[in-house]
Amino acid sequence: MPDRRLALLAGLLAAACAFFLFWGPGGRSGFILELRAVKLAALLVVGAAIGTSTVVFQTVTGNRILTPAIMGFDALFLLLQTVLVLVFGGSGYLGMLGPGKFVLETVLMMAAAMALFSLLLGRGREDIHRMLLVGIIFGVFFRTLTNFLQRIVDPSEYAVVQGAMFASFNSVDPQQLAIAALVSAAALGVLVRLTGRLDIVALGRIPAVGLGLGYDRLVFTLMALVAALVSVSTALVGPTSYLGAVTFLGLVVASLAHSLMRSHRHALLLPAAAMISALVLVAGQGLFERVFHLQSTLFVIVDFFGGMFFLFLLLRGYLR
Repeated sequence: MPDRRLALLAGLLAAACAFFLFWGPGGRSGFILELRAVKLAALLVVGAAIGTSTVVFQTVTGNRILTPAIMGFDALFLLLQTVLVLVFGGSGYLGMLGPGKFVLETVLMMAAAMALFSLLLGRGREDIHRMLLVGIIFGVFFRTLTNFLQRIVDPSEYAVVQGAMFASFNSVDPQQLAIAALVSAAALGVLVRLTGRLDIVALGRIPAVGLGLGYDRLVFTLMALVAALVSVSTALVGPTSYLGAVTFLGLVVASLAHSLMRSHRHALLLPAAAMISALVLVAGQGLFERVFHLQSTLFVIVDFFGGMFFLFLLLRGYLR
């Protein structure tokens, strides 16, 4: 039965991809197809990163209402963009756009996450809870510092900063997409090999150590993989959790994966979460653009409907 559900999700995702590529005026034009293919690939990469990183993060923390967005990656990204505009100016910032800037942003966010993990992880979930608290504090600090710097930046260049404040799939660079896809594929490949150990991690530190698992080292590895997935997706399309959209999307996707698979096996949960998240993004963006002919970003409405659905799950007791 779980295999059939995974096959059903794969079929729905394939149908959504076909709809996104071919529906609407110009759907058979080679140029239009190329543009849509790049956007579709970005949606798939970001969707898979959101779904899998949320499931792994919840397993490690032992909490079904937490997501990696709580660690403040979006705030650090916005602070970096503001500092770059303040130092190099709007024209200099726009001249930096490309693979080099993408790699720099990814490395800096990864370095910040790894420094936090190295300092605070070591004795199990008590350290994880402290790490989350420190992550929230740093997120607030980064947002406050970003707001201050945005007030002193030149008004004519503030529009450049404002353009980086929201996620967008409309101007994804193919070279950056290729790098993000390679990093995400490598991280997901490692997670697939660790699915059996993830099942043991879900039991808690004491049972896992009792079963002979190198718990602390494994948790550090898992958090590094989560940081890699979140960093590349944020650097690729922007701060997708700026409006809380990824927070709610990740929660809903993880809950749907658990409910649909009816299993705690991560060999089933990870692909289910990846496909559900990608399906939501691809089908939602396709409907948004092809049917309703709107040019805004999907995350604007994900923030609202995702929050409402999360409240429904919470009130019905599905997030236990």
